[in-house]
Amino acid sequence: MQELARRVVSARAFEYFIIAVILFSAVLIGLETSEELSATYGGLIQWGNRIVLSIFIGEAMLKIFAVAPRLRLYFGSGWNLFDFSIILLAMLPSTGEMAMLARLARLLRVLRLITAIPELRLIVETLIRSIPSMGNIMLLMGVIFYIYAVAGQQLFHEHDPEHWRDLGISLLTLFRIVTLESWTSVMYTAMEMNPYSWIYFVSFVIMGTFVIINLFIAVVINNLEEAKQERLASMRQPPSKDDLLRELEQTQAALERLRGELSRSQEEERK
Repeated sequence: MQELARRVVSARAFEYFIIAVILFSAVLIGLETSEELSATYGGLIQWGNRIVLSIFIGEAMLKIFAVAPRLRLYFGSGWNLFDFSIILLAMLPSTGEMAMLARLARLLRVLRLITAIPELRLIVETLIRSIPSMGNIMLLMGVIFYIYAVAGQQLFHEHDPEHWRDLGISLLTLFRIVTLESWTSVMYTAMEMNPYSWIYFVSFVIMGTFVIINLFIAVVINNLEEAKQERLASMRQPPSKDDLLRELEQTQAALERLRGELSRSQEEERK
């Protein structure tokens, strides 16, 4: 039975089935946002949520049974702990004071797509690996923002106090500029005071948008390549002792079946 459970949880069809259930859960969550649909089909939606939760619970139990008694193989995985936590939160009662929390917990079920699709897991792992390097880039970006904010406040606060009256507003204005959202209107207002003000804005856009964002992209791509190489290396690792024993048991069972079939065929020939 345990070997059957291992085969089921590792089967591609089982993975596709869980992905389909997650997508179905996302549809149910979307239907709940409509008051008309909730009023008309509220009972069916609730039953759908119960079925989805039951499937998730069954999946978790099947995976735990497949590795029993070595439960650390299940709970030692961060992705399995993430799935298990979502299941526990989804079991909160959907009435009374916990109703809002229960609805938000159901929304977390959509995040299970990340754990169900290996490619999404790789992307999330890459982003997590990139956090230390991104911290250095954020520090550099903070220095650039601070320098340009102080300079902008000193240069333009009298002419355009709406955008440059103090350091905080200047930082918000620079954030608007770095997103490239209507930043030219701020630049043209400054150019009414001094026609060479464009140098300040163009240099900040080049530094803050193109250089910094490209640094972020470079860090993520570099870590993505490293994560891919590590995954390939882990796939090339030699099988463990448990894997070898499992394969040996399967081979012995197959040989026993072949012996039995051979014996039956010989008896039939004698008859």
